[in-house]
Amino acid sequence: MDYTLEKTAAADHALFPLLVRRWSPNAFSPEPVDRETLATVFEAARWSASCSNDQPWFYLVATRDDAAAFETMLGCLEDGNIKWAKTAPVLAIGVARLTFERNGKPNRWGYYDLGQSAAYLTVQAMSMGLWVHQMGGFYPEKVREVYGVPEGYDPVAAIAIGKMGDPSVLPGYLTERHNGPRSGRKPLREFVFTGRWGEAAF
Repeated sequence: MDYTLEKTAAADHALFPLLVRRWSPNAFSPEPVDRETLATVFEAARWSASCSNDQPWFYLVATRDDAAAFETMLGCLEDGNIKWAKTAPVLAIGVARLTFERNGKPNRWGYYDLGQSAAYLTVQAMSMGLWVHQMGGFYPEKVREVYGVPEGYDPVAAIAIGKMGDPSVLPGYLTERHNGPRSGRKPLREFVFTGRWGEAAF
């Protein structure tokens, strides 16, 4: 059964259709994502732009077909996210390297570049009928310990990937969140400036 819920953005300007459709569901189907599809999703992340082409993004991945690995990663999430992410077929954690590989100097763009690669991943996933929900609610230090993440690398965000599922299996407040309206967005005049800070460009 297809549980896809469309909540299109009320964009003020014409956008690429996948961007209009993108939102972060709470209800995921446990239906597996095959290995080739998942590799393609991460291939998109691979081709994101980065400062000096340093590619400072890394991903830890767990799928439901390895129950022990999946439970380990699920246990790195905060309780509020476990309640819904436990049904997703794929979990991942994005990690940023904080120094340049070529010279070891600090890379203040590492977080930015990881975010760009996750955005590429998201759009590619949606083009293949999958949905993505990114999370800040996880325990970075636990990730470091469990996965042996070395110094100079920072776990930044957790990610659920899969097809949309039945929201009725969620706790009530999460069903309401899943089914509810999309949150609003600031108008361009509040964050795109020209000349001086605060002077609207549009």
